[in-house]
Amino acid sequence: MADHHGDHHADGHRRQQQLQGEAADQAAAEIIKEQDRLLPIANVGRIMKQILPPNAKISKEAKETMQECVSEFISFVTGEASDKCHKEKRKTVNGDDVCWAFGALGFDDYVDPMRRYLNKYRELEGDRAAAAATSRSGAGAAAGPDHPSSSSSVAAATAGHFMFNAMDRSTDSSRQF
Repeated sequence: MADHHGDHHADGHRRQQQLQGEAADQAAAEIIKEQDRLLPIANVGRIMKQILPPNAKISKEAKETMQECVSEFISFVTGEASDKCHKEKRKTVNGDDVCWAFGALGFDDYVDPMRRYLNKYRELEGDRAAAAATSRSGAGAAAGPDHPSSSSSVAAATAGHFMFNAMDRSTDSSRQF
């Protein structure tokens, strides 16, 4: 009987270890989910730093707070756009859906800047695709300085720099540092 009791104890201990392992796996999965849910904090900090004077510092707490806020905001707007697509029996959320969601959620001040950004993005993407097709066909190599193979907007697009300034801050006198 002592061996039988020992077996129950060993089985109970193994089960406890298994449960602890499962709990650890679940906790690790939640951590991964949290990382997937939030924008990278380095990117958030970099964006925050762009608007501040060069000597300004940003606390870790401020970056984490902003990380939570912008991630939640993106989820909020995307969820509204997704609901619209679901009602329309579409699977892909596009830029027009996001612009619509801004207005539907009351972010009217952002609708026009987002539409301008979206139109400019589409224009640059079209130019980039045309330039890629031209270079694949070999015509781009034949173009000389008098016959450029692409527009200046393609150069801007291929440089990878495309800024979205929803609000023109240059005329905002309340933002003096």
